[in-house]
Amino acid sequence: MRLRLAVASALALTMTACAPSTSTPAATATDGGPRTGALKVWLFDEPNRAPKEAVVKEAVAEFTAAHPDTSVDVQYIAVETRSERFKGAFNDPASAPDVVEYGNTDLPEYAAAGGLADLGTVVSGWSEGADLSADAKASATYEGTLLGVPWYVGVRALYYRTDVFTSLGLTAPTTLAELTTTARTIRSKKPDMYGIAVGGKYTYGAMPFVWANGGELTEIDSAASKTGLKSYTDLIAEDNCPPQNCADLTGGKTVDLFASGKAGMGILGNFNRAAVDAGVAKGKYAVVPLPGVTAGSVAPAFAGGNNLGVMKNAQRPALAADFLTLLAGKKYQAKMYDAMGNLPTLKSASDEVAAKDAFVKPFLDTITAGTKFVPLNPGWGKVDASAVLPTMIEKVATGKASVDEATGEAAKLIDEALTK
Repeated sequence: MRLRLAVASALALTMTACAPSTSTPAATATDGGPRTGALKVWLFDEPNRAPKEAVVKEAVAEFTAAHPDTSVDVQYIAVETRSERFKGAFNDPASAPDVVEYGNTDLPEYAAAGGLADLGTVVSGWSEGADLSADAKASATYEGTLLGVPWYVGVRALYYRTDVFTSLGLTAPTTLAELTTTARTIRSKKPDMYGIAVGGKYTYGAMPFVWANGGELTEIDSAASKTGLKSYTDLIAEDNCPPQNCADLTGGKTVDLFASGKAGMGILGNFNRAAVDAGVAKGKYAVVPLPGVTAGSVAPAFAGGNNLGVMKNAQRPALAADFLTLLAGKKYQAKMYDAMGNLPTLKSASDEVAAKDAFVKPFLDTITAGTKFVPLNPGWGKVDASAVLPTMIEKVATGKASVDEATGEAAKLIDEALTK
């Protein structure tokens, strides 16, 4: 997806049932159409669009120079209303753009609507396509068909206060058990701080605990999932982050707590760097991958981010594929990192970024270790919209339900949503 989260907020998607006339197998993006004329592109708007727009304008200039008699009309659409815009375009070919940016959590809804073209042939014939990892391509694949090229990814890792750790003689935890012990030590020695900021509504912070213990979201009531959930909710306690303060914390609030110096650790994204550097924690923190259950392992992170795709209704699919592969290529992924802090999905671009900015290394190491994703099922939108996972976490954290009771209830709701 979505995960800056400006990605993080974009990742929580409310999906609605949609069965337009285009719900047929995806056309291939190389299927003809003129290679001249006006290409229509939809990209997401940003709170600060100027840096992104500058990179896109450079790509457009390069593209039109190489494609005579071609123009590119880029529209920046509001993230909040994107679902309605896309549904309208799926149903009305005349209004459909050619190239689109969409959150990777949008994929099930758009795929079920039949609105995106198959990019398998495009990527297999693209010189840089082999540089995409299997995890990246999986997040853009629906029922075996590649419907997008991952443009950027966002993951979370463990930020910690180096000054606090030094004063208390602590080292970065290497397991989740050590993380818990370290958090409690900070809280006991510095009672004005939380050991680690965690929240009942911070599902992207809780998911790695479930996955690291071998659990799955679709089997949230399994023994492994319950072990992971308990290890997370045990941190929402008086000896770390009291329930009365933390049970309803969102991911954004945990960022605020760490940035403002009120927490010794936080599970934050690469996309939260600017927010942290705007607070008192600036210059006093380091980042390591969130550890797993065993020393040396990394807890799987949720891989949020955005894809570039070609609409099935595209008037110029082959031309669209040409522009997509230019904008999604190494050159412009690296430029988008410089402009927006977006982590590249191409290994060559990631290597280039890491060579000039050491900050990204723990995030890239997290990606290399293996990421996870929400179920690619249109019903997952209902799970998000109904706040099934946050409700489950909050009930356990506040003592309103046991782990067994809360996961059993959540599993039933997830099953119902995914089977409908």
